Amino acid sequence: MTAPPHRRASRLAALARRVAAAAAHPLVPEDYLDLVAPLRSGADLRGRVVDVVPETADAVTVRIRPGRSWAGHVAGQYTRIGVDVDGVRCWRPYSLTSRCAAPDGLISITVKAIPDGRVSGYVQRDLTPGTLVHLDQATGDFVLGAHRGPTLFVTAGSGITPVMGMLRNHLDELDDVVLVHSAPTPDAVVFGTELRRWHAAGRLRLVERHTERDGQLSPADLDAVVPDWRTRQTWACGPVGLLDALEEHWTAEEPATALHTERFRPLVLATGDGGQVTFTRAGAVVDADGATTLLDAGEDAGVLMPSGCRMGICFGCVVPLRSGTVRDLRTGDVTTATPDDDVRIQTCVSAAAGPCEIDL
Repeated sequence: MTAPPHRRASRLAALARRVAAAAAHPLVPEDYLDLVAPLRSGADLRGRVVDVVPETADAVTVRIRPGRSWAGHVAGQYTRIGVDVDGVRCWRPYSLTSRCAAPDGLISITVKAIPDGRVSGYVQRDLTPGTLVHLDQATGDFVLGAHRGPTLFVTAGSGITPVMGMLRNHLDELDDVVLVHSAPTPDAVVFGTELRRWHAAGRLRLVERHTERDGQLSPADLDAVVPDWRTRQTWACGPVGLLDALEEHWTAEEPATALHTERFRPLVLATGDGGQVTFTRAGAVVDADGATTLLDAGEDAGVLMPSGCRMGICFGCVVPLRSGTVRDLRTGDVTTATPDDDVRIQTCVSAAAGPCEIDL
C-alpha cells in the first residue's frame, strides 16, 4: 500500500533533517544558521554593535541592533549583555538609554568604566562595531509608570543612565522636571551636552553638583536647591551612600510623595572565607574569595546566571544551594545546606564561606 503524498513528504523532510544534522556533526544546522543569520527569529537573543560613541573620558554609549526576538523595553529598564573577555563569557546589566521605539530599531546602553571593571573596561576600550553581543530581555521596575506630574530626579555618576532613558522617552509628557546630578567635574557629566541643552530650552531644570569643588550632595541640600521637593515624586539612582542617605531622609521627613530608588548592586557589609564553588548543571568549578558574590563568580566563569538583582529587591537571582556554606555579605549570616535541604539563596548578596554547590 502506497503512503499518501503528504506523509511521503513528511518522511522525506524528516530524513533530510537527519542527514543535515549528521553532516554537520558535531554541529547542528542551527549552528550554521547562527553564522549567517545570528539575529534571526528563534535564535538565542543577540545584538550586533552598530557604533560606540564616547560620552566622557571614561564612558561610552553602545548602539546595538537587537535580534528579532527582542521584545522591547520600558524607559528606565535594563538589559544584561554577555561579552567574551579573554575567552570567558561575562554578563553585566546596563540601563537602556535609547528611545523605546526608535525608528532605526536600535537600542543603546551607556557604560562607565570602573576601576578593575572587567566588562566595563572592555566595553570602553575594546568593543568595536560589528561585534555580536548576547542579550537578555529587558527587565526592571525603576520606571515612571503612569506618573506624569511634578518630578525630581536625583542622580550621581552612572546613575544618570536609567533616568536618561526616562527623559528621552517621556520629557515632553512630564509637567515639571528637576534633575539634580552629581559628578566630579563638568566634563565628567555623562550626557552633559544634551542635559544642558534641555535646561537652556526650559524643558527641565538641571542642577549640577561638581563634587571636586562642591563636595558630596547631602539630602539636607535639597531644601536649598529644590525647595518644593516634598511635593514631587522622586526617582534616585547612584552610589549606595547617596541612596541610603536619601531613604533615611524620606523616612525622617515623611513627605507625601514617594521616593523610588535603583541600586546597581546591593551594599556589601561583610566578607567570608571564600571557597570552591561548583555550578553543577553548568559543570563549572571556580575558586571564589569571600568578598566576591556568587553572581559575579558565576558570570566571570561564563555561567549564565539568572539575575534581576541590580536593585537587590526583585529576587531574580534566587537559586538552590545544593550543599555547602555561604555568607550573606550584608549581614554576615552564614547559611549551610545539605543535598536533602531545600535552601535557596540570593547570589547577588551571597559569597562562598567554604566549598559549596549551586544548582545552576
